[in-house]
Amino acid sequence: MHTVAVLALDRVIPFDLSTPIEVFTRTRLPDGRPGYRIRVCAEQPEVDAGSFTLRAPWGLEGFKGADTIIVPGTADPTAPLAPAVRDALRAAADDGTRIASLCVGTFPLAATGLLDGLRATTHWMASDLLAATYPDIEVDPNVLYVDNGRLLTSAGAAAGLDLCLHMIRRDYGSAVAADAARLSVMPLEREGGQAQFIVQNHAPTPRGSTLEPLLLWLQGNLGSELSLADIAAQAGTSTRTLIRRFREQTGSTPLQWLHRARVRQAQHLLETTPHSVERIGAQVGFGSPTAFRDRFKRTTGVSPHTYRRTFS
Repeated sequence: MHTVAVLALDRVIPFDLSTPIEVFTRTRLPDGRPGYRIRVCAEQPEVDAGSFTLRAPWGLEGFKGADTIIVPGTADPTAPLAPAVRDALRAAADDGTRIASLCVGTFPLAATGLLDGLRATTHWMASDLLAATYPDIEVDPNVLYVDNGRLLTSAGAAAGLDLCLHMIRRDYGSAVAADAARLSVMPLEREGGQAQFIVQNHAPTPRGSTLEPLLLWLQGNLGSELSLADIAAQAGTSTRTLIRRFREQTGSTPLQWLHRARVRQAQHLLETTPHSVERIGAQVGFGSPTAFRDRFKRTTGVSPHTYRRTFS
């Protein structure tokens, strides 16, 4: 039987705390035995969980002998990490314990320095803050979870459940994980590389930049067939100068920006209209349904049909 220690930090997010407890507690092996024992651990005996106060049965000594430590998110992910918690997590990592963070729990885990030089993820709304706060971490906001072996991180609340199921599959195989997924009414097939569903109505336009008029024009002409030369002509500049300015002010090329804007518009149409995928692809300027499907999946991680089933 595996032992999972769930760390309860001050102002812990209740859902992030309860998710691993529920999933691991319900996991059963083929012979009916439980797969995991749970320890809820905290630095202090009582923890503020927002709407209620939590009494933790274990102190940080509960990390000793644990196979896995879960770090849930907190209401203030940038709050300083207590030195005792930091040292306990680092000691556990040195002992070979697997440590996984859920949602913005990546922040306290990052504060230990254990993620330096590694790829990690968190909720997409907090990814820029994570990257700015911990520049030594390669932040990937476009996946559900990242598995670095002994150190794992996940995105939003549902992605935390995906990560728990992934760890069960690693520990006991797909059949046990599938049973745990059914008990959680959760599909097992969502893999870590699937993109987070990042909601943005429009491609970002840097306000006050010299490109703002051009970007607004592009946004209004997504359905037109536009080449790099067409965009440069609208901007009144050479293609070389246009590419340089785009990279400086948007971090992408003109055509990359255009493709992302088209996919975002397609997301909106898939959510709000009954139009066919083929019609939507043509509406947002893709030359063929195949090109639209390929670009959409490369950007979002799922097909247009899957996206529509999820959000329409």
